[in-house]
Amino acid sequence: MTDVLLVADRSRQGVPEAMEEVRRIVGQHARVVEELDADQRPVPMRTTFDRVVVLGGDGTLISQCRRLLDRAVPMVGVNFGRLGFLAEFDLPGLHKHAEMIFGEDPVVRSRMVLEAIVRNARGDLVHEGLAINEAAVTAGSPFRMIELKLTLGDRPGPDLVGDGVIVATPVGSTAYNVSAGGPIVQADVEAIIVTPNCAHSLAFRPIVAPSHQEILIEAVRVNEGTSLVLDGQALVPLSRGDRLLVGRHHTSARFIGNPDRSYWDTLVEKMRWAAPPNYRDRGA
Repeated sequence: MTDVLLVADRSRQGVPEAMEEVRRIVGQHARVVEELDADQRPVPMRTTFDRVVVLGGDGTLISQCRRLLDRAVPMVGVNFGRLGFLAEFDLPGLHKHAEMIFGEDPVVRSRMVLEAIVRNARGDLVHEGLAINEAAVTAGSPFRMIELKLTLGDRPGPDLVGDGVIVATPVGSTAYNVSAGGPIVQADVEAIIVTPNCAHSLAFRPIVAPSHQEILIEAVRVNEGTSLVLDGQALVPLSRGDRLLVGRHHTSARFIGNPDRSYWDTLVEKMRWAAPPNYRDRGA
């Protein structure tokens, strides 16, 4: 029988009331071995499982993916948030596809993950973390423009003066990256997206680099509040001379997908991609 770890953001509206129904659905096809809160406390290695069911929103699923990435276990997102881009199931969908989700051949979508390593000017390790969506350097208070020096692979890149830079995965291309004017990249493409944030230049455009290429970012001029932010959740202060290396992590995230939805369906329905104007002859 499939062993399931159930993780819930109980502060999310609707989650406490749904717990019993989720237990019932899972119990018809699998066995819940443990229930945990959606925090970042390590999960003991003695706790073994074949699936992770996460109740919350996309942010909850992302945080738990960072928490459990080393287990390489498929994750099921049950959405109680506003968007549900990564968390592809609601309660009816979980019930409808439970046999597939907890069976021997689930629909598993592998997604690349970024590793971000910060070292200070002396070369000492400051921080090592993961990003499912993006690793973003933000100017911070007092919100003056900062200066960053970029190196792409082994080739010196441009200097960036502005509010920072976003290094995103294809999954994260529809998050902070697209809000800053970066491109949408289909989620299963192996690529790293580099998008400037309010660059003081008319010519600094976003780029898409191959996933094997590492991005080195050196903090040349920063503010007191300049930080590296991982997935909008984990914050690491940056100082002048710090060097941030971002590259593909050796482990991929694994999400169980809803067979009723494709990536392009999600773009159209959730993000309203390419939505036309309200033409009069369409009844608007």
